[in-house]
Amino acid sequence: MKKKIIFALIFAVFLAACTNKTKKEDVNTNNKIIESATPSDMFLLVGTYTSKEGSKGIYLYKFDTETGESDSLSLAKAENPSYLVVSSDEKFVYAVGENGEGNSTANAFAFDKKNGVLQFLNSSNTESPGPCYIEIDKAGKSVLTANYGGGSISLFQVKDNGTLSPANPVIRFEGSGPDTVRQKSSHLHSIRFSPDQRFLFATDLGTDKIYRYNAIGSVFEGQPALSQASLKEFSAPAGTGPRHFDFHPSGKYFYLLGELSGDVIVYDYDEGDLKEKQVIATDSVEGSRGSADIHISPNGKFLYASNRLKADGIAIFSINPDDGTLTKAGYQPTGRHPRNFVITPNGKWLLVASRDDNKIQVFIIDNETGLLTDTGQDIHVSQPVCLKLAAM
Repeated sequence: MKKKIIFALIFAVFLAACTNKTKKEDVNTNNKIIESATPSDMFLLVGTYTSKEGSKGIYLYKFDTETGESDSLSLAKAENPSYLVVSSDEKFVYAVGENGEGNSTANAFAFDKKNGVLQFLNSSNTESPGPCYIEIDKAGKSVLTANYGGGSISLFQVKDNGTLSPANPVIRFEGSGPDTVRQKSSHLHSIRFSPDQRFLFATDLGTDKIYRYNAIGSVFEGQPALSQASLKEFSAPAGTGPRHFDFHPSGKYFYLLGELSGDVIVYDYDEGDLKEKQVIATDSVEGSRGSADIHISPNGKFLYASNRLKADGIAIFSINPDDGTLTKAGYQPTGRHPRNFVITPNGKWLLVASRDDNKIQVFIIDNETGLLTDTGQDIHVSQPVCLKLAAM
């Protein structure tokens, strides 16, 4: 009996030693990847829809912005982190938990670049269902979510250690649009500060509105990051279904993507005001009603917009340097459901999260034409839906 007990103890110690050795080797492997990084390498953060048999949270990779090659680093477990934002100092990452009533959250992580991992800090309820977009001010003091299901914006204060306060206030919107299926009520879909941080813009798919608030630069404890009394509304064409938007690097133009209309609407942008000047179709199939994401190349020469549900792909436009208007340049087919994409800061690569094909596609950008070429250097991950880059 004693021999059996001694043998069992020896086996347990041996097993624990092997387990610890494996964990240590895993960490060292990640460190070796990071230690071998070059100036062209960046962190790629991938938000996903999670499931029992699929992805488990936020995935972190190393991405080489010269070669387009990637290496897997780590996983931070989270439930449906469908949109991410990195603080301007890149010390923290914030993610929505896109869930239902009572279970929707904003989540805070410390970004440990030395080891290539995200460390969970805390979670705060959005007090409104279906958060689908998250933003942080440049000072790193305020985090905000756009809540699709609740038709609202939730504001959180960021504490010195990066954790989030309870949501306060939660700003709710009302209204509807002409689409009796998709526009029965307000659906906030994105929220972003203007490049100069003076204004906060938000899009409402349900009401065909763009909302603008004056941002408050010096936030003290208990003070919201915006002035609710400063609200100004801009109306998009009926049935647009405003989803995402982007600013031109010059600061002169504002580009809105309509999920339902499949159009890009071009605005002159001046001191927070918008003046519509062009409407141009992005979707190659009329009535797809699935336009998703929009980004402008770092050099300001090209605009890209993703379309889903039918003829999935990326619409490519050249931008007139004199007035910001768009001209169709091409259309790049992608994998199924290209929900989100990102362009590297050097303007060389465009990475597409093809959700329903469980992969991230890596396209190289032609600097002269803006057209895309699939390199075949796919990154395989279950249901990727948000891509963000950070310096290594």
